[in-house]
Amino acid sequence: MASYMESIGTPQMLPPPPGSFIDREELIQHVGEYALSQGYVVTIKQSKKDKVVVLGCDRGGVYRNRRKHADETSCEHPRKRKTGSRLTNCPFELQGKKVDGLWVLTVKNASHNHEALKDISEHPSARCFSEKEVLLIKEMSEAGLKPRQILKRLRQSNPELLSTPKHVYNVKAKLRQGNLTVRRLKTLKPSSEETQPSTSEPSWRKNYPLHRRKCKMLGIHLNIRCPNFIGGRFLDSQSSVSLDVINPATQQVVSQVPLTTDDEFKAAVFAAKRAFRLWRNTSVTLRQRIMFKFQELIRRDIDKLAFNITAEHGKTLKDAYNEVQRGLEMVDHVCGIARIQMGDFFPNISNGVDSYSIREPLGICAGICSFNFPSMIPLWMFPFAISCGNTFILKPSEKSPGACMILAELALEAGLPNGVLNIVHGTNDIVNSICGDDDIKVVSIFGSDASGMHAHGRCPSKGKYVQANIGAKNYAIVMPDANMDATLNALVEAGFGAAGQRCMTINTVVFVGDSSSWEDKLVERAKVLKVNAGTEPGANLGPVISNQAKEWISRTIQAGIDSGARLVLDGREIAVSKYEMGNFMGPTILADIKVDMEFHKEEILGPVLFCMQAGSLDEAICIVNCSKLCIGASIFTSSGAAARKFRTEIESRQVGINAVLPAPLPFFLLTDSRASFTGDLSVNGKDILNFYTQTKTVTQQWKDFPTSEGTFMASTSNDPLARDRDLSNSNGVSLALQSKDFQCSDVESLGEHSRDVTNSSGISPAMAVSEGSSH
Repeated sequence: MASYMESIGTPQMLPPPPGSFIDREELIQHVGEYALSQGYVVTIKQSKKDKVVVLGCDRGGVYRNRRKHADETSCEHPRKRKTGSRLTNCPFELQGKKVDGLWVLTVKNASHNHEALKDISEHPSARCFSEKEVLLIKEMSEAGLKPRQILKRLRQSNPELLSTPKHVYNVKAKLRQGNLTVRRLKTLKPSSEETQPSTSEPSWRKNYPLHRRKCKMLGIHLNIRCPNFIGGRFLDSQSSVSLDVINPATQQVVSQVPLTTDDEFKAAVFAAKRAFRLWRNTSVTLRQRIMFKFQELIRRDIDKLAFNITAEHGKTLKDAYNEVQRGLEMVDHVCGIARIQMGDFFPNISNGVDSYSIREPLGICAGICSFNFPSMIPLWMFPFAISCGNTFILKPSEKSPGACMILAELALEAGLPNGVLNIVHGTNDIVNSICGDDDIKVVSIFGSDASGMHAHGRCPSKGKYVQANIGAKNYAIVMPDANMDATLNALVEAGFGAAGQRCMTINTVVFVGDSSSWEDKLVERAKVLKVNAGTEPGANLGPVISNQAKEWISRTIQAGIDSGARLVLDGREIAVSKYEMGNFMGPTILADIKVDMEFHKEEILGPVLFCMQAGSLDEAICIVNCSKLCIGASIFTSSGAAARKFRTEIESRQVGINAVLPAPLPFFLLTDSRASFTGDLSVNGKDILNFYTQTKTVTQQWKDFPTSEGTFMASTSNDPLARDRDLSNSNGVSLALQSKDFQCSDVESLGEHSRDVTNSSGISPAMAVSEGSSH
């Protein structure tokens, strides 16, 4: 936050902008931080808790003599007064008042009667004692030491202590009045202990719930309730309803997710809206620096992120690390946002006229995440959006929210201003609130078909752009001449990796020709895979996300068997030692799948591979093209001609040749196909820039400066630009676009007079525009 405030510029003693705040503490914190950036310090002048608070300017020790001068002409004997002084009052005044549940800040008097503080450390507020020092003052006072003696001993351990004996007297007075609540006093100097980041556990986990130690002493299993992240603060939801986040391997409750109330969601929107006014005007170099720091912190805490993903999602640690690395690629990409967001400039499109385009942020953006990539999907969303100058509201999956909370804490540590990123938890109600809020400009969603289509149906009616990545299937065509070892390794990894819970998982393999030899080898490779908890060494497959997901996969397999499919390998009844209650599903292979079978046409999100046969490459391509959810297709072959034919005739927009389909790099499009994507623009490549920004085209024309004789400087013969106006054809007709100078007394069109351009026949090639036209 300090770096953000420093970037605003030289202190100008400006008042903070009026706005609405979640609570009283946030209002005071916002005013205090803004005041420091402007060179003054605020103090509470009057306060009625839960109603109103009046804030004023603390001049910082500028005093005046309060003794009145005696009137020498008066016969009255002057009363003797004790010489003293008092703090000069500054007229600056702010008021915070609670209105309809929110604290509204208004400026009563924005003027100051003093200059800005050049050194904040000179202010008395910078001389406060730490919590440890207050305890020492209490002990030494009880031992009979004088304030000067106490101060001398304190300076032995803290030579930079700026406090005076008067400050010690004030602390002793508070202790005598019974104020035994020893807490750190307000200070303008950050504590070195407070600025050191925690590497073992996120701070929000240390703060929720409050009775953490008591629960541990009583032997009660501690369920940590995820707070919302609103306006730069982790706030416990007022909702009494929570959902359990369950470890899929052990069935233990990892944490709880509150169902955010409507008022809390509105507070998040207010925080994002308030932050947008300042954030959009922040320099692009500062936004880059924050992203570089954010990137560094993610790499530092990658272990914490990976273990949290494994605990909540169930995927193996290897897959969790790979997921964070894929998300980091987007952060790496946005570190060059200055180049990415650069506009275009074309000078002199006509005499004295330049035209250029700029990329501007939209405002508040929102993201709705699915469970299968707890860190990668959020990192695909908010880093790019906020780097473009937008603010963001993120709704994590209620099944795996922990990674988003860690990322929010790292973003705050990286220097992201309060309110730029906000996180709210919930289910359908929050999705409806996001889609229905007028202040949110764009919505990006990863999820099921139902949620994606619902969001796509509601957002356009509110004038929002939307991108919905929903159900997906991927196909692989295996030619008889394909390399067997390389192909089998690719099919096993892409078909069963991450327990099949990836959007780029290969669900269906189409073998051209006889498939019996391929099936036998495929079963051998699949049986070697080790199914275990994600934290266990050597685990290849972890559990699926929930018991409901396991039941859905089992029903789909049974539906295939009932439809006539042949069960080659059954992983439904797999048992895992020490994790008997886990949602484990072993690799499963179904063969003899026919095109008219319905069960294999839907997304399954499990370690199940469907095997089909085709008589030719044309038939195999036709099978793939008939799938409405196909987003990617690969071919494995040694024939360049077959690969070329496949690349040309396949309708899928993600194509692999002798390779499976990973998620694309940030600078390439995630080109979903057909029903797997609905919306306006894709989530990667150049589309993401168009999604999170709007293009503004500016055409500018500057009149020439007149000389003292009343002529225009640009019209002199020495001006090389003036000679362009003298160009004419053989008939004496000017070929240049005549750009009229601005006249104060006449009301004329400021556009280009294109009808002055004529061809050799004297006829204007441009469309004639009447004088009364508005175009």
